[in-house]
Amino acid sequence: MSALVEVAAAGAVAAVCFLIGSTNPAAIAARALGEDLRGSGSGNPGATNAGRVLGVRWGVLVGVLDVAKAYVPTLVLLHWPGLPADQRLRMALLGATAVVLGHMFSPFLRGRGGKGVATALGAILAIEPWIALAAFAVFVAVAVVLKRVGRGSVAACGALLLFGLLDGLGVLGLAPRLVGWWLAGLSLLVLLRHRRNIEAWVRRTMA
Repeated sequence: MSALVEVAAAGAVAAVCFLIGSTNPAAIAARALGEDLRGSGSGNPGATNAGRVLGVRWGVLVGVLDVAKAYVPTLVLLHWPGLPADQRLRMALLGATAVVLGHMFSPFLRGRGGKGVATALGAILAIEPWIALAAFAVFVAVAVVLKRVGRGSVAACGALLLFGLLDGLGVLGLAPRLVGWWLAGLSLLVLLRHRRNIEAWVRRTMA
């Protein structure tokens, strides 16, 4: 594949995956039930707020769909026929990142979106399933102990950030270094979406 064709293919992958990520199951479900998540609960059009406003079953369904909308296209790109393995990996990482960004900054919601926890999980599950399951275990443990989903999400992203940095630097060697840096960047992006929550927790702790 020539450089020009590869750039065009990368652009197409990014655009399509961004649109897939922009489709927000939480907002669609809320609209079907006559609710507006942006004006209810935390105001976030994501699985946690959907569960809070629409009910636990809807929250679980939205979470599963958010995971799937990142998992499926990433897995497809990772196994795209006719391309070298390293190029498939680069395309999969690009597509996965685009899905997460689309979820966070959906043009269908005027640039607003969810915090990207479930979509990031779906992307990581396709690239490195054992790492995704380990992060999910951290999330569940912290969320159950502290009884706060948000804190579980932050703890899981913090663990992924540390793991990604160590793998990117070649300290662990459990995943390709490119994947390590990608994990670190994706985790940092999700953590930044939680910055207000983190700031509030720090203020309460120091008060």
